[in-house]
Amino acid sequence: MKVFKKLTGVFLLGISLITSCSKKDHDLGRMLDKSEIKFEVVQDLATDPGGNTVILINKTPGTLALWDYGTGKSTRERDTVRFAFKGDYVVKFSALTGGGVVDMDPVTVKVTADNLNYVNDPLWTLLTGGVGNEKTWVLDVNANGDKKVFTSPVYFAGMDNAYGTLADDGKSIKWSQVCEVPNGNNCWTYAPNYTSDTWAADKKDYGYMTFSLKGGPFFKADHKGVSNLNIENGTYFLDINTKVLTTTDASILGVNFTHGDASNINSVRVISLTENTMQLAVKHKSKPEYQVLNFLSKTFSDNWTPPVVPPVVTVDEGFNPKFAPGGLLDYITGASVRLWKLDAEGNPIDWIAKGKGWTTGHASSRDWGWNNSWDAAVANSYIKFTKKGLKYTRSQNGVVTNGTFTVKESSNEITLTDGALLQNPGNWMNPTQTTLKVLKAFPNAVDEKGIWFGTTYDAAKDEWFAFHYVLF
Repeated sequence: MKVFKKLTGVFLLGISLITSCSKKDHDLGRMLDKSEIKFEVVQDLATDPGGNTVILINKTPGTLALWDYGTGKSTRERDTVRFAFKGDYVVKFSALTGGGVVDMDPVTVKVTADNLNYVNDPLWTLLTGGVGNEKTWVLDVNANGDKKVFTSPVYFAGMDNAYGTLADDGKSIKWSQVCEVPNGNNCWTYAPNYTSDTWAADKKDYGYMTFSLKGGPFFKADHKGVSNLNIENGTYFLDINTKVLTTTDASILGVNFTHGDASNINSVRVISLTENTMQLAVKHKSKPEYQVLNFLSKTFSDNWTPPVVPPVVTVDEGFNPKFAPGGLLDYITGASVRLWKLDAEGNPIDWIAKGKGWTTGHASSRDWGWNNSWDAAVANSYIKFTKKGLKYTRSQNGVVTNGTFTVKESSNEITLTDGALLQNPGNWMNPTQTTLKVLKAFPNAVDEKGIWFGTTYDAAKDEWFAFHYVLF
């Protein structure tokens, strides 16, 4: 048989609440006297010999219960509260009657032993750091505009979307984003970028909040980022079944408009919770939507370093081309044979450093390298690549030389035997190299853009001297 320790309010129940029976159609009923209110606060000593489990019962028909038990609040007619830590707890009960609220004398509950099983769940540990510890959280926002995990300290979601479910590890909460009505109007999320969507949040420090399990479920919030709020101290409770976090005498952090828009800032849904991150959904007071606040543990936030962003390397179109097997051979020979000439009237030469060329046309090629002697040397001249037999021919000023060539696909190299590119003997940039590097090629625009052959290479500068050939 269960043993109960009963702490009871007034036991007498008077006449029932009078509602709309009077002659005045809009009479809400009369205010009940305290002697007419009956409620019970019962400690279940069979479940917890230390009195940790407390049952709250409103026994006054026609009234709405308003409970404040120190670590949380409730409006249930019958509720069960579990205190993990020993100590004295004051339970306040008020009855909302037709004529107004009746405040009853508070009842003190004495808990004589700890029962830490009530706060030893993995979710409590993620929130607080565990029994005997405390954990501090901050919004993912700062004066620098960093986005350490989230794109903004505040997201938005339709009410059919903001659900927290236990993750596969059984220890954390994930935002499943599974909607009850997949095509409904409230199945949506919106994640602004606060550095560009400046209306979402100012770039500043919004303070911190600490959840403690040092001797009790104590909660502290320093709302330094919101002008009308100060440092608050209170208590809290995390319902691991409903994933609802309630706070008493203190409220969670928010951005400038959070507290003004919230229907109940002291009761929020935990929609995700991990070692380093937490998302709390706050119901809007008039819209069917949640404001989702994005938090980081202060330890994670303080030790965060910006990711190393590799420098943006811009290279010329076609640089270091990638060919399919046999593609380079097809490029220089076509189906069977292709003739190539130097782009004497266009952009014939270049220095290509780290993939970026220097010359842009004939004017920037001429005189420092290209000159009249080159125009004369290569007029009506060409080189020819023949696929069958891998034959190479150079025809220059009526002199024809023949040889062969090989292709090294792994490095985009072409090696000539008994030959070289078109020549201008005596000129400082005359190419005598027999191994050519294909620096730039354009598989989808060979007729228009040709090919760039690298001849000499400066490894210290990652720089090539290159000649530009186009189809003859």
